[in-house]
Amino acid sequence: MKKTEKKPAPPAEKKVAAKAPPVPAKKPAPPVVAAPAAAKKAPAPAPAKKATKAELAAKAPVNVPPPPATKASKKAPTPVAPLPPKALAKAPAKAPAKDPAASVQSATAVAKARAAVNTKAAKKQAARSAFDDDQDPLAAPRKAPTNPIDALTMGKIENMAARVLSQVDSSGQPFLTMKHRSLSNIAYNEKRGIIELGDKTLSREFFNINMAKKFMQTFLVANGVKTLIGEGKTISIRQMFYMSKHTIKGTQENTFEDQSESDPIIEDLEVTVDALREELHLFANRRGLVVGRLVVDDAGDEIDLSRMGRGGWGIPSICEEDALKFKRTDAKFILLVEKQAIFHRLNEDRFWEKNQCILLTSEGQAARGARRLLQRMATELKLPIYVLVDNDPWGLYIYSVLKQGSINLAFESMRLAVPNVRFLGMSSYDYDKFKLTPAATIKLSKEDITRAEQMRAYPWFKEKRWQREIDKLLSNGFKMEVDALLTKSISFITEEYIPRKLRENDWIV
Repeated sequence: MKKTEKKPAPPAEKKVAAKAPPVPAKKPAPPVVAAPAAAKKAPAPAPAKKATKAELAAKAPVNVPPPPATKASKKAPTPVAPLPPKALAKAPAKAPAKDPAASVQSATAVAKARAAVNTKAAKKQAARSAFDDDQDPLAAPRKAPTNPIDALTMGKIENMAARVLSQVDSSGQPFLTMKHRSLSNIAYNEKRGIIELGDKTLSREFFNINMAKKFMQTFLVANGVKTLIGEGKTISIRQMFYMSKHTIKGTQENTFEDQSESDPIIEDLEVTVDALREELHLFANRRGLVVGRLVVDDAGDEIDLSRMGRGGWGIPSICEEDALKFKRTDAKFILLVEKQAIFHRLNEDRFWEKNQCILLTSEGQAARGARRLLQRMATELKLPIYVLVDNDPWGLYIYSVLKQGSINLAFESMRLAVPNVRFLGMSSYDYDKFKLTPAATIKLSKEDITRAEQMRAYPWFKEKRWQREIDKLLSNGFKMEVDALLTKSISFITEEYIPRKLRENDWIV
């Protein structure tokens, strides 16, 4: 802290300038700016006692580091031209004088500095400081994307950030508005045949202690996405967690503690900017296989899916038009099976070749990559799609997610759901139709029964044929897996079951 300066007496030139006649031999002296101090001469203070560290800390203004100590000057201060308003806002506050006469002023200055935290200007500054060069999606220079989809997504992210920054400048109260992703805001659109997100919105505010962290996390992820688009690279949602994770400066708190925090933020960003996760250059682990009468262009490589051997072609996590294109096909239909074991049986028997089709497996509940691929096949190839799952409530749920979308991803149903997909089986009526034995059955559990009754109440299962199907499942008292068809013969599913179901149009939409 600056040593105490002796308060200079009012300059003698002040009286001379008023009364003394001008000297002709010399140029007139420049006008002297009066000091802001009182006109009366103040008695020189006694030498200041050296303050302790505690006293210095108590008198220091809030958030303003003390200037380096200098020797006391005996000369009057040199007049300084006034700074422009912007410069004044950035200029460090002057350390208060230490003489007794200024102690009251010093205390008042400290109180005002503390109170300034609640002012509009202080809020603006605090909000602006949240967008430092490391995290502001508009700050870091990026390459302009050449891909139209990337350019569109980049523009949406920049517009989102620009809106928030304009709120900072206008009101000092930045916030994000997004659709509410809750069960109360989800409805089944009977006309379209899909689950949709409603119009209810929520506001995520920066100056709300319960929302500030998620507000910050949203922009961390947005910044990471913009970096990926600018560099033309993709990463997994797990890697985005690490890309966005760091310890906040001056604290021991991390921006993210677990991936369970970052995954919902990614979905929030999808809703906010109306873009698929894959358009944000993010993906989950790939799951699913495909083989059959189709040639694709995968990132410039032409791949004939009829020449994939026994393994099949792994369905990419990102199946957007810019990365994956359908080149040609002579397939008559598409068959998706729930289980990989059934896929391998059909592939080994060359079912896709004998029946001129495309064969897929979702390997359980379909991942987003498989759902997006299936939706694009339905839209672009315009081929009928059949689904073969286990005869239990969980198999029915896998089919229903493919058909009208899921509650969790209702905001993406338009790009993931396939309303016209056909349920081929296994049906509760297949036990009698194909003369299966008790060896092919498993008793329904209490959980199975509860789940089936829940599904019977779903609006998309209100159609009479679906009500009959679920009622038959419950009245049978047992469930059946597709694998159980092997109780007839190893290739019964290839040679008898599927061909007959297709031939007799024994399926439900």
